[in-house]
Amino acid sequence: MGQTLTEKILEDHLVEGNLETGEEIGIEIDQVLTQDTTGTMVWLQFEAMELDEVQTEIAAQYCDHQTYQFDFKNTDDHRFLRSAAGTFGAHFSRPGNGICHQVHKEHFAAPGKTMLGSDSHTPTPGGLGELAIGAGGIDVAVAMGGAPYYIEMPEIVEIRLEGELPEWATAKDVALELLRRLTVKGGVGKIFEYTGPGVETLTVPERTTITNLGTELGATTSIFGTDENTQDFLDKLGRGDEFVELSPDEDAEYDDQITVDLSDLEPLIAEPSMPDNVVPVREVAGTKVDQVMIGSCTNGAYEDILPGAKMLEGREVSKTTEMIVAPASKQASEMLAREGWVAEMMAAGVNFSEATCGACIGNGHVPASDSVSLRTFNRNFEGRSGIEDDNVYLCSPEVATAAAIAGEIVDPRDLADDLGDLEDPGIELPDKYLGSDADLIAPDEAVDDELIKGPNIGDVPLKDPLGSDLEGEVLLKMVDNITTDHISPANADVLMYRSNIPKLSEFTLARVDETFADRALEADGGFLLAGENYGQGSSREHAALCPMYLGVEGVLAQSFARIHRANLFNFGLIPLTIDEETYDAIEQGDEVEIVDDVREGVANGEEEFTISVNGEEEFTARLDASQRERDILAAGGKLSWTKDQVDEAGSGAPADD
Repeated sequence: MGQTLTEKILEDHLVEGNLETGEEIGIEIDQVLTQDTTGTMVWLQFEAMELDEVQTEIAAQYCDHQTYQFDFKNTDDHRFLRSAAGTFGAHFSRPGNGICHQVHKEHFAAPGKTMLGSDSHTPTPGGLGELAIGAGGIDVAVAMGGAPYYIEMPEIVEIRLEGELPEWATAKDVALELLRRLTVKGGVGKIFEYTGPGVETLTVPERTTITNLGTELGATTSIFGTDENTQDFLDKLGRGDEFVELSPDEDAEYDDQITVDLSDLEPLIAEPSMPDNVVPVREVAGTKVDQVMIGSCTNGAYEDILPGAKMLEGREVSKTTEMIVAPASKQASEMLAREGWVAEMMAAGVNFSEATCGACIGNGHVPASDSVSLRTFNRNFEGRSGIEDDNVYLCSPEVATAAAIAGEIVDPRDLADDLGDLEDPGIELPDKYLGSDADLIAPDEAVDDELIKGPNIGDVPLKDPLGSDLEGEVLLKMVDNITTDHISPANADVLMYRSNIPKLSEFTLARVDETFADRALEADGGFLLAGENYGQGSSREHAALCPMYLGVEGVLAQSFARIHRANLFNFGLIPLTIDEETYDAIEQGDEVEIVDDVREGVANGEEEFTISVNGEEEFTARLDASQRERDILAAGGKLSWTKDQVDEAGSGAPADD
């Protein structure tokens, strides 16, 4: 039996386990990346493990979420991150240089490599054959120290692409079509591997849009093989020597197959307030639009902005609509500026912004009250834009630009018919990607050799080892699809405290219940109760770290999102899975006790635990965990566990087991 592309890369990096679905494997990591809202914790944890130097081939620290530096705390974080990169041997991308995924794609991502990143959209370079996975910060710190990354072997699903995209349909529509079919839970526990004759019709930037949005499906990662388009893209970047030919064997067997005929696609749009709420654009045509934004790590590259610029040539943005372009990298801005497109867009009424993630997390360009915002981003979770009860739609740059011209949602095919002289701009790559590297500081150019910590940068809190008795109040009962934005918000008022856990914890779950943090501290222990897909969204480990700091002992949920589940283990919170009947029977305020000896059960591999509710009814909860995860949980979290491993190994890097 032949191998899939995913299996080939995993086998090449395998250090422990077998490539059998559901079995825990350990893989060697070639590259790591982190950004400014997760990076401070990564480096504080790296320091706490008493590690001296980065061990991976590439480590890159980007400053892309807080580039506006609203407060000295943001700027202090960036100074600390620059000092950490210089001290430990990482590349440092200065604020404003661009979004981590785009800049990494431009400079470092390479076929056949493995990467771990403390951002959920790390899978983006799967579009050029890199196996890239998002994870919590402590997992990145440990991998950066030279240890394997452990993960349960996912199912590998073949996404077979046939045909060719028709006019006005884009790569964004490919991803939206999959979201429409599969929902935000459809990729949990899976890797999507793209094959078929349709692949060769897509450029690498189009492929990276698709792999970026695979995160919204809940997928572990997404990947394309390499071909002439990959070679061409790397040549244009001046990195052609990094090309490696990668493809699955002809007789490779997949766990499942999904076929998408590109020829059947049309412009699609995700309505508020979930990325899988997808309909054809024509179904919502006529909706008045107040704000349009082109940007983000999904659609902020040169190739994404250029179509909008072409559509606006000789035209103006509607007087009732604001249009903002936020490039994903300074390189994209520079190239568009040198070609005159920035001036053309400005003349059309476009506000050209800094290269940043900002607006995607509600950090700038917050929509007005009772308004509609069309964005080329990857998430439209309620309130994520910076205002509660927002109305954010997700679409392609072409659909966004059409709306900016018309002042309302319109299918660009219909706008083209109305205007008569509007043509599909298509996808166009430059002859060469040219841009300054002045804002990317290599390790041998480092300007710092010791850590610089401002007054807002604290220590990493540690949890005590797991006890035998766990009991407490159900502090909060939540519904399905609670996101990490609900648990630990990322807007401008909160983001500045990512390095200050006591302060950041005050905002925990405030979007669900403003009283939660105070109640949790007063309760001195307790549980969270949730429905399905708890913790979907970003990789931010603060969504586990802050509840831990407030005294939460564990989470009872019908199912967990992959990264958040790992983060719960990493911070010593027991993630127990319950069925719908149990969920319905437990209410907020109930007293829950795990009847069994928890520490002994966890250590001995028990999968089922009996939970008592109010000392009366009893239910069964499951702990699906590897022995390594159980050891981490028993130690009180991965930082404590890893320090023990380092001490036992007697070296400067974590042990491999």
